[in-house]
Amino acid sequence: MITKLRDVTIRQLRALASVAAGGSVTAAANKLHLTQPAVTLQLRNLQQLCGLPLLQRTSEGMTLTPAGQELYTLFERIEAAIDSCATSLDMITGRTGGRISIGAVSTAKYFVPFAISAFSKLHPGMDISLTIVNRQDIRQALRGYALDLAIMGHPPPDIELDTHLIGDHPHVVIAPTGHRLANASGLTAVDLAHEKFLSRKPGSGTRFLMEQFFEKSNLEPQIGMEMSSNETIKQAVIAGLGIAFISAHTVAVELREGRMITLDITGLPIIRQWFVVRKKDKVLLPPAQEMLDFLVANGKEFLPQAPIGRVR
Repeated sequence: MITKLRDVTIRQLRALASVAAGGSVTAAANKLHLTQPAVTLQLRNLQQLCGLPLLQRTSEGMTLTPAGQELYTLFERIEAAIDSCATSLDMITGRTGGRISIGAVSTAKYFVPFAISAFSKLHPGMDISLTIVNRQDIRQALRGYALDLAIMGHPPPDIELDTHLIGDHPHVVIAPTGHRLANASGLTAVDLAHEKFLSRKPGSGTRFLMEQFFEKSNLEPQIGMEMSSNETIKQAVIAGLGIAFISAHTVAVELREGRMITLDITGLPIIRQWFVVRKKDKVLLPPAQEMLDFLVANGKEFLPQAPIGRVR
């Protein structure tokens, strides 16, 4: 079996990956600019080398079998290695100072660009790619070796990662400046029981933290509206549509400008952390390693400073 696997080609693996992504041979053929018989031949040859079924038909299209998933993982590692090699060759020939691929969850967009800007001034020849997506997409990109580094608050436990602390990530309750509780101190969850909360949809990290906070008092927050982004929530709070439990880093500017306030609530802010992570078996080229070292040493400096109260 080992000998046969050494005959596997990148064309065969790309055919398998394309079918898995598109759910059909037709979709794979379109993506690869090949005919359907050509894709089918690649898959047949690959399956003969492995001696195991690689795909199965379902009501939602063709999906990978366990053996197919193993080969898909191999494909991802090979593609990552090819990209790393291309970067190394570009560095050798002087075409670039190196490429770095960074992913960050959406809340991190309030500080990560500033950190990258500072790094770029120290290393002007480097080509840096920044992708802002949700936590699930970051997880998939890490698993598939697509990212050198990722910046997030909750590293996925099912992936072996090297994890480095950047700094604290506080969460607060914000309200419009004229809110009835604006001047109150030592509030509790009970005092907020009748307030309308503007919130992200269930499944978001911030929503989960908010629900945990209320659970400690055996309460549930009243959700007035669910919104798709922190930016929309901020504007809705300023407009007086409700209050919100949110990352203090997303509202630092508005708080400093006096466009909204934080409520003085016992137990808040809730402090989480920011981390920069990389997949353990992802080989970092010198540019990415330099970025990692920079973020570990200096990342905390770029975290937004919001005027919030102390935990009581």
